[in-house]
Amino acid sequence: MALISLLLSRDQQVIGVIRTALQKVAVEVEICRGARSGCEILSSEKFDAVIVDCDDLQGGLDVLQNLRHGQSNRNSVTFAILNGKTTTHEAFELGAQFVLQKPISPSAAARCFNTALGFMEREQRRYFRRPVEMATLVISNLGQELKVTATNVSEGGMAITFRGKWLKGVVSKVSFTLPGEPAMETKAQLAWVDGSGHAGLRFSELSQSSRQKLERWVSDH
Repeated sequence: MALISLLLSRDQQVIGVIRTALQKVAVEVEICRGARSGCEILSSEKFDAVIVDCDDLQGGLDVLQNLRHGQSNRNSVTFAILNGKTTTHEAFELGAQFVLQKPISPSAAARCFNTALGFMEREQRRYFRRPVEMATLVISNLGQELKVTATNVSEGGMAITFRGKWLKGVVSKVSFTLPGEPAMETKAQLAWVDGSGHAGLRFSELSQSSRQKLERWVSDH
């Protein structure tokens, strides 16, 4: 599954250098030349990396700052491109994980994206959902149990289907057995639930051994 990035910039020199550097590490790049349209894209699509021209794109800093408040891309690897107005410290405080200073040289871009590649791959594994059909037990903080079926699973959570009424109280734990793996139980939270018997669960506290098993299973599949 290819890694995908979004670059928000109107600077042709930046676009050329970034596109070439990303191609060399096999990362696809979508170009957006406006902050408003960028926000619309980020609200509906998921990217492994988001690169923002903060100083020379009007509204760029706002995009960077608001990224962590959205649902789709708040965990994406973020890059800030600066041109003397915003300091590196300010960019980090706004949520950037990597900073590139203009003028960006091909070697600087290559070093930056080579360093960040592992983080992008880790983020992709975290949200990639593997389809399954797996019996699962959801437990509330009141001790109520509900037998459900998991329809997909990722390192961060799972989607489920259920019959009857939803649990009383707050989701506390979830117990399941991945195909070919021993049973595991972890703390979880309800991410969403609708009126047609579908819900999403977010894993909130995985033990190290369970996390390793889940990461290995998702990666293998």
